[in-house]
Amino acid sequence: MKLTKKQKAVLVGTVLGDAFLQKAGEKNARLRLEHGEKQKEYLFWKSKVFGRLFQGKPTYIKRKHPKSGKTYGYWRHQSSATPEFGKWRVIFYPHGEKKIPTNLREILVEPLTLAVWYMDDGHFYPRDRNSFLYLGRVSKEEAKNAQDTIARNFNIHARVYDKKTKGFVLYFSVSETKKLHKLIASHMLHEFDYKLLPEMRK
Repeated sequence: MKLTKKQKAVLVGTVLGDAFLQKAGEKNARLRLEHGEKQKEYLFWKSKVFGRLFQGKPTYIKRKHPKSGKTYGYWRHQSSATPEFGKWRVIFYPHGEKKIPTNLREILVEPLTLAVWYMDDGHFYPRDRNSFLYLGRVSKEEAKNAQDTIARNFNIHARVYDKKTKGFVLYFSVSETKKLHKLIASHMLHEFDYKLLPEMRK
């Protein structure tokens, strides 16, 4: 099954963010989505985008944190295993661990993709009117690739910061935050309005 333009855009954005492509056999993979209680509707929205690739209903899971002992809950939904997701797994997991792909400039081309990535891992600081996109445990080279891609494809210029224990992040100044939010605002779900400048909210 070939993915639609919208499905590809959401897939790339969410795998760059919180999603996981799980290997299933030699050539297949499945897309696993996991979000906290407050992001239930967001997970449901993602599942709906992929239509019949996601069967059954999302499940609510409770886990006890091994260190703190606190119980927390989250929602999970995963797709069927397909060769199409298998192809994308090769791109994002070239050696078994998730990486920012070397061909990012070719696949991060839609504002929707950037919006999904920002909904997953972006943060807006109202007091300073600036934004961050947390990249996680990636190399500096991968972070620079993300910085360069966003600059070249969207004319939005971020700086790479090393947050040490939190990994690398892209920092968007006040002026670049305005450009970023203007680009992605129409693709953002209402529950993520708090991640946008007030004047960009629906």
